[in-house]
Amino acid sequence: MRRSHFIRSLPGLALGGSLAAGAAQAVGSLRILVPANPGGGWDTTARAFGKALLDSGGASSVHYDNKGGAAGAIGLAQFINSRKGDPQALLMMGSVMLGGIITTKPPVSLSQATPLARLANEYNVFVLPANSPFKSMNELLAQLQKDPASVKWGGGSRGSTEHIAAALIARAVGVDPNRLQFLPFRGGGEATAAVLGGNITVGGSGYSEFAESIQSGRMRAIAVTSPQRLKGLEVPTLKELGLPVEIGNWRGLYGAPGITPEQRQGLIEQIVTATRHRSWQELLDKHRWTPALLTGDAFSQFVDEEFSSLRLTLIKSGLL
Repeated sequence: MRRSHFIRSLPGLALGGSLAAGAAQAVGSLRILVPANPGGGWDTTARAFGKALLDSGGASSVHYDNKGGAAGAIGLAQFINSRKGDPQALLMMGSVMLGGIITTKPPVSLSQATPLARLANEYNVFVLPANSPFKSMNELLAQLQKDPASVKWGGGSRGSTEHIAAALIARAVGVDPNRLQFLPFRGGGEATAAVLGGNITVGGSGYSEFAESIQSGRMRAIAVTSPQRLKGLEVPTLKELGLPVEIGNWRGLYGAPGITPEQRQGLIEQIVTATRHRSWQELLDKHRWTPALLTGDAFSQFVDEEFSSLRLTLIKSGLL
């Protein structure tokens, strides 16, 4: 088994399966189910990619349905139960959903839907409110070692990349991850409000969710989970700080259960065409996302490997 891309997602444009000759043809209206509340990473990615689909001619219109809760499991269930055989339905998903499925064991399975493509990888950034008494990750970790209960971490659902990262950080500085005070939120909007309102000590999420607050000075970014510093963001990586933690949050698309192989291939072609459009490339740069295209059966195999790798990571971080 190759090394998991969940922990070390390699940039690139690896394509699984062959694409039919010629440009992808528009299929009319597409509907993307976003298994999270508006304003979070999945929602931002879905709407950004929907724009790329429109701009590239892959769709004449794109509609969005938000259904948050249980790390995406509620939205997954709705998608599976209501979109069977629908070739114009897409599900936004990613590593957080896999973590949610492992930790919550919902009555539906991701394998019931049709894997299409991984789109991009986003690394987490940890932030403090501007008025925090802590000025750096090192100061925060000194307090965590002194009194774990006094440091409230906020981020995505249980099993999310920021939750895992926080647990791995705690373990690295000698704190039992089970003593970590982690508060899960259903979307980036809730997490942002909690940081700015002083309801948590430190927040973790994808850069795109905190970007506006960081740029306006209302939040102070103190560390990122990427292998190198993110372009345009002079914030140290956890590895620079001596913490052996590197973790990425990839996102992708699934099709409805029961679509035909031809319908699946048509959707993959449209997705690939959209990723090559300038519109998508500009959004990758804007949100500090790393391109990580992987399609078809290769993507399906990747997801299977991610389930195994993520389960081991959750055990290592004390969350399972």
